[in-house]
Amino acid sequence: MLKKGNKLYSILTGTCPKCHEESMYRDQNPYHLGNIFKMNERCSHCGTKYKIEPSFFYGAMYVSYGVGVAFAVAAFVIAFLFFKATLINTFIAIIVTLIFFMPFIIRVSRNIWINFFIKYDPKATTKIST
Repeated sequence: MLKKGNKLYSILTGTCPKCHEESMYRDQNPYHLGNIFKMNERCSHCGTKYKIEPSFFYGAMYVSYGVGVAFAVAAFVIAFLFFKATLINTFIAIIVTLIFFMPFIIRVSRNIWINFFIKYDPKATTKIST
């Protein structure tokens, strides 16, 4: 289902959007909160610079809003419609969901944002010499 060359592959795995060969992040686990924003400067395979310009990832905040709303709606549907929870318990379920998935939402939003601007290039998978 998820193969290299598919934007969804790069978004869900956090790999380089151009070559899909290595993680953009120094620590691949988003739940290591001290390292959540630490990224490699460049891809060691294709040389793609991840921070295209200063403050590039501020745009990911807008994406994270949409992703957060999607998670909140999913939590609402599951809690209120499936489990028949009260409104206050549904509200608590939404808050807990957003807090629990916050690191994942941050990372996936950055991945979506950079994939808007950089396309997969199968020829970019050759290792660069430094």
